[in-house]
Amino acid sequence: MTSAGDAASEAASGPPLRVGLLGTGPWACRTHAPALAAHTGFEFVGVWGRRPEAAAELAREYGVKVYEDTDALFADCDAVAFALPPDVQAPLAVRAAAAGCHLLLDKPVATTPADARAVAEAVAEHGVASVVFLTLRFAEPSAGWVAEQAERTGWFTGAAHWLGAVFAPDGEPGDYADSPWRRAKGGLWDVGPHALSVLIPILGDVTEVSATRGPADVVQLALRHSSGAASTAVLSLSAPSAAAGVGLEVRGTAGVFGLPEWRDVPGAYGRALDALLASARTGVPDVRGAEFGARLTEILAEADGQLPV
Repeated sequence: MTSAGDAASEAASGPPLRVGLLGTGPWACRTHAPALAAHTGFEFVGVWGRRPEAAAELAREYGVKVYEDTDALFADCDAVAFALPPDVQAPLAVRAAAAGCHLLLDKPVATTPADARAVAEAVAEHGVASVVFLTLRFAEPSAGWVAEQAERTGWFTGAAHWLGAVFAPDGEPGDYADSPWRRAKGGLWDVGPHALSVLIPILGDVTEVSATRGPADVVQLALRHSSGAASTAVLSLSAPSAAAGVGLEVRGTAGVFGLPEWRDVPGAYGRALDALLASARTGVPDVRGAEFGARLTEILAEADGQLPV
């Protein structure tokens, strides 16, 4: 894996890469666009969106070109960043890779293993770099904490909970409540990738998974890992406001270790851009790339298939 220091060094050398943004929702406006415009390793050149008026407004704000055609955007870019629903993202990512664009993907990469695998295969076939923006793997101090725990052995168990209040039954809807795919797929698919992105590098790949439903969209996962450790994850976007929160701990022969708090999401996105730039310039795949994204989708799909309709 490329270290943060190495990535920063790579980001500081060479001409900037031309980057385009696909998506115009709150996530694109609050996180992607500001980070793309601020990063010295990239030249923010354009925006495409499914809502042309929103794309035009975002493009005007940053003084970049608005694109009506994704292939035209790909032709003008060295890299593209995605802020789209997963099943819209996946086929466009395949086309972008075929056009020679490096990919900064959102999670989940897709909601079917076949679509996610197609993205990973396109990345490998066309020799482009890819990074999946998994917040905990780029935010600090959480990213450093994951790397530190991944060096330990003797793990026994782990437990994660990510209980969002996006669709809270009491109080105002969350910032991302106007998101049909989140409402349809729930916490398993939206926040499950975050939990798995921490548990897997520490405890090892998932070798067994079982899933059960709770109230609303609550899903509980029981996981067995390649290290032999067991873990659980409780996931939801519909927690009561007073019950919402995020936590994760791992336990083993070295003791009990809890995930530290993180807050700087824009800074995390900037470090994801550093990682993409480093991978693009060195040719060394990032471990948080499309292949890892495909593996997360496989695990989530297996769990989803066990849930009652």
